Amino acid sequence: MRAVTQAPQPSWLRAVIYHSLRVVIASVIKFVYRVEVRGLENYLSVKGPAILVANHTSFLDAPLLATCLPEDVTFAINSRVAEQWWVRPWLRLVKTFRIDPASPLATKSLIRTVRDGRNCVIFPEGRITVTGALMKIYEGPGMVADRTGAAVVPVRIDGAQYTPFSRLRGKVRIRLFPKIKISVLEPRRFEIPDEARGRIRRQIAAAQLYDLMSDMMFRTSDRSLTLFEALLDARDTHHRKAVILEDVATGPMSYGRLVIGSLVLGRRIADMTEPREHVGVMLPNAVGAAVTFLALQAYGRVPAMLNFTAGPANIAAACRAAEVRTVLTARAFIERARLETLIEALNKTVRVVYLEDIRAELGLADKLRGLAAARVARLGYRKYAGKPHDPAVILFTSGSEGAPKGVVLSHMNILANCRQLAARIDFNPADLVFNALPVFHAFGLTGGLILPLLWGVRTFLYPSPLHYRIVPELAYASNATIMFGTDTFLSGYARTAHPYDFYSLRYAFAGAEKLREETSRSWMEKFGVRILEGYGATECAPGLAVNTPMHFRAGTVGRLLPGIEYRVTPVEGIEIGGRLHVSGPNVMLGYLRPDRPGEIDPVPAGWYDTGDIVEVDAQGFVRILGRAKRFAKVAGEMVSLAAAEALASAVWPDGEHAVIAVPDGRRGERLILATDRKEVDPASLSAHARTQGLPEFLVPKQIVTLDTLPVLGSGKYDYVAIRDRLAEAIDGVPKSDQPSGGP
Repeated sequence: MRAVTQAPQPSWLRAVIYHSLRVVIASVIKFVYRVEVRGLENYLSVKGPAILVANHTSFLDAPLLATCLPEDVTFAINSRVAEQWWVRPWLRLVKTFRIDPASPLATKSLIRTVRDGRNCVIFPEGRITVTGALMKIYEGPGMVADRTGAAVVPVRIDGAQYTPFSRLRGKVRIRLFPKIKISVLEPRRFEIPDEARGRIRRQIAAAQLYDLMSDMMFRTSDRSLTLFEALLDARDTHHRKAVILEDVATGPMSYGRLVIGSLVLGRRIADMTEPREHVGVMLPNAVGAAVTFLALQAYGRVPAMLNFTAGPANIAAACRAAEVRTVLTARAFIERARLETLIEALNKTVRVVYLEDIRAELGLADKLRGLAAARVARLGYRKYAGKPHDPAVILFTSGSEGAPKGVVLSHMNILANCRQLAARIDFNPADLVFNALPVFHAFGLTGGLILPLLWGVRTFLYPSPLHYRIVPELAYASNATIMFGTDTFLSGYARTAHPYDFYSLRYAFAGAEKLREETSRSWMEKFGVRILEGYGATECAPGLAVNTPMHFRAGTVGRLLPGIEYRVTPVEGIEIGGRLHVSGPNVMLGYLRPDRPGEIDPVPAGWYDTGDIVEVDAQGFVRILGRAKRFAKVAGEMVSLAAAEALASAVWPDGEHAVIAVPDGRRGERLILATDRKEVDPASLSAHARTQGLPEFLVPKQIVTLDTLPVLGSGKYDYVAIRDRLAEAIDGVPKSDQPSGGP
């Protein structure tokens, strides 16, 4: 055992000298870093021993806490670090407990110390972060909290990562004296089942400690901002000259140019619209769309992101629901996408404004005014931008199973979701996000644009995820490290890309639809990249759960994000799992419906019914069993259409498959499989089901081959259009009573 306690107490004179030095050093640190401490009363309220757990951002962390916490705390420190010459002087000013990590008895010695009534500060990561996010959480601190029953007090250090004393040089903008905030949260105690023993108990304690710290990272982040305020914060943090956006046409754009462009364009749009007006945006995924979105934010207009692939009927319904009177688009985009017919239909009900016409009217005076406004934007724009709880954007549901509804998200909804994701995923300004998902889709808007924009991560925008040969080549050329996609798009890239195209990719995130095992396997075998599947809903801005490198389980969509409460309610006829309801700061303000234009239908009591049937295991991993609407009753049994699609994918992994249910006089409902595979053998489905122990009623009784399976702009199957095509091919299949979401 090599756990060494502090040296004997010095004489009273030396004690006075050390105390005076501590006061002087504390005063200097607080002054130069403008240290702000919040919640210290939470620590002072603890009765009995306490363990303070803090994130580890820099070599300044321990001195910072020593200057801000009462002198009765003891710092647990690695004995090898304690021998460093630059550490020794500081050790004379505080109480320390030196731990040799090579000693298996060191943790037991620390447990005895806490039981003796000494309050300890521990950095559970064990090392200074090199990513800017939480690193691996070790089991030892969790064991100490579990064995002692001590109160665990989370402490967040924010700002020290930007000092020269961090290990993020080259990844963040380093400054000599950034402002540092220290937040102390309410004490908590671990709750571990008595029957848990040994390694399982240690793992549960470590998992609870990680959840506590990721929740701390989320709760202590500032969400009381509008999106434009958050953009200004990001500009000031990462520097106005830092390049943040790029596309194939515009080239690189810095924070400074982005803010100026948004203010110049925003003033012109403000002249033709009313405050808080819902303004339609119909643009491809490019820098121009980002500038337009932020221009509306700067002057308090609410962008309604229109899905230009949804068809005239659905777009008209969306405009009616959101009371859109003006739609912003680009003439070049309309021509290239061949949307002239759609524009003709829109012109009958709304005013279509082309950005080229606005740009042509801008003169030198407008640009100079925008340059000046950017310098004082924090003061000048507040009268326009609104409040954090105000609507920030209107998105529309996919329309895969019916007419789209308007989803109203506030500034706080979107920022909360960004910070929930940032608390679990490590990314920093050294990364580059390649985003080809459309900005009218929640996944593409929040994950692919707003999140990296506000966290200083450079983003390359590409207008179409369907260019299966071009997207991998551009990802290779741009040295992309993070990519977002759906199963449909990712499987398309796997078929066409060169094995080296994604050489620089750290993370590939999949969402919006179920990730097939074949897609995941092909990415790992061809590119050596593990796809991280997540789960969300437009109504939740959209993230709800995600697999991460630290917490990953194949076949699930990961663990729920911090700040989200959930409940699973039973569903008649379904034995495993239940219907998922969620509540949290990212849940929408409400729906806008075509039959009640402009009237927000709020979420009942703040709980959103996802409509998904899920199972949540003991470790918190969520497994999606299917949509409640996508279950059929076959011969009295509830059957998941998603499971039937997975069965077809397992037998024919090289094809696209969709299953619908239609009325059947004898069995209640029957399943029909639509596939783009030319050669199919129905007997193969039944044989595979038997070998896997699956029930026979899961096997579709009819198979129809289509040239292609219609998809929405988000990558999801357009089940309305698929049903209509099957109705044309099979007698007795009723057509949908909803308009197709396809073009």
